[in-house]
Amino acid sequence: MTAPADTSATPLIAASGLTQDFGGFRALDSVDFELRTGETHVLFGENGAGKSTLISILAGVRRPTAGVVRFRGEVVRPRSTLDARALGISAVFQEFSLAPQMTVEENIFLGAEESRRGFLSKRSMRRRARELLDKLGFDLPIQARVDSLSRAERQMVEIAKAFRADPSVLILDEPTASLTDSEAESLFGLMEQLQARGVGIVYITHRMGEIRRVGDRVTVLRDGKFIATTDAKTCSEDELVRLMTGRVVSEIFPDIACAPGDTALEVANLFTADGAVAGASFHARRGEVTGLAGLVGSGKSEIVRACFGLGKIVSGSVTVHGEDATGISPARALARGMFYLPPDRREEGLMMMRSCRENIALPAVSIPPFSRWGLLRRHHEAVETRNLAQKFNLAPLRTELSAEFFSGGNQQKIMLAKCQTRSADVFIFDEPTVGVDVGARAEIYAFIRDLCENGAAVVLVSSDLPEVLHLSHRLYVFYRGRERAELQGADITEENALSHFFEREAA
Repeated sequence: MTAPADTSATPLIAASGLTQDFGGFRALDSVDFELRTGETHVLFGENGAGKSTLISILAGVRRPTAGVVRFRGEVVRPRSTLDARALGISAVFQEFSLAPQMTVEENIFLGAEESRRGFLSKRSMRRRARELLDKLGFDLPIQARVDSLSRAERQMVEIAKAFRADPSVLILDEPTASLTDSEAESLFGLMEQLQARGVGIVYITHRMGEIRRVGDRVTVLRDGKFIATTDAKTCSEDELVRLMTGRVVSEIFPDIACAPGDTALEVANLFTADGAVAGASFHARRGEVTGLAGLVGSGKSEIVRACFGLGKIVSGSVTVHGEDATGISPARALARGMFYLPPDRREEGLMMMRSCRENIALPAVSIPPFSRWGLLRRHHEAVETRNLAQKFNLAPLRTELSAEFFSGGNQQKIMLAKCQTRSADVFIFDEPTVGVDVGARAEIYAFIRDLCENGAAVVLVSSDLPEVLHLSHRLYVFYRGRERAELQGADITEENALSHFFEREAA
């Protein structure tokens, strides 16, 4: 148990009247926020509620249009993350700030390199990096380049950077979004140690279970406004959802009818060049949701990427609708009726500097009705993409706005809209709800339900165990590059799935 937060002393952070305007749009509207010594204060709200804007002000990324931030009772105006870190405020943002061409250890000490007599102390930094990663429970190759790491591994590097110093305030924005349960527990244990030393933690999450697990208090924001601050241990999930959305959401996971038909995708004894997939097999049928679960590095994501032409296959086969599709390109996979939704919307899913319209239309710009005789039909493109944006309740409904200006949940909706621009009946969703709120999550699940019930084959890859357990009709558990178990119906339980996640002891 962590020590109780000190409610009598001056707060570590006391923000009052924080307002942030972007042109004619008000992202934060006169918000008050307080962080006490030794507490974890959860920020909760839908995507676009103002959470990220609030922490960006506290961390020195933005200067507010109005309002004041006090740190230990003194007014502060950090002009950068370096200014904030000098005060003792460290942040781990959802969008990474890593140098991809540099190694893990170099990124951990970037901007705070150790030196001796004018030379870098590489041996000392390597030792300290290894000690820090061991303390966090993160198994990472410290001399590997960041651009060779998975998203989950990059998340670990970002967290390690924040723990490099000895912060007074730690801001964590969806830190467990790509971590396994065991890795998340290691992080939670370290957070408890920091709290016992008086460190205050601002924590953003969309996972209900984490709020009660780590939080002391929770502040709910909606549409840029402060709604309430309440006790994290006693407030019910229904009440939090009501505060967050203004409505009652009793069921997040929909019931999905299962009517399995023909095998649409079949993978047999697949091996990839990077070794991440080592003799794996699975199949997906029309009219059902096929789930793939497992730890980071189990091969669950790598196998579907290889199916879509994003990983080199050295042996084995991929069959789509009975025809060989081994090693085909993503363009040919699209033409075969496959659609892949990647886990990293900023790196792979979207062109962040291009408009919502262009992003939605991208998969279909070369085919009718978006183009004719090699020419893009711009009026048709504008009408169709706006209709899809409306269908997915995109907010704001401005299809000419660049993707980078939408919240994470709405960026995810743009990717879903792309799925509807051309004919497809095999949909692969790789971590489809990373970093999205409960409301957007429910919409994504409803979309998956509709696809399945309309006869599509849906493959769901997820590190969120409740998600893959609730939505899957059949569930494959992967371990070290191949499937270890196939569960169906009533056998799809947390206990059964977890029993195949880890190394088994010899009899």
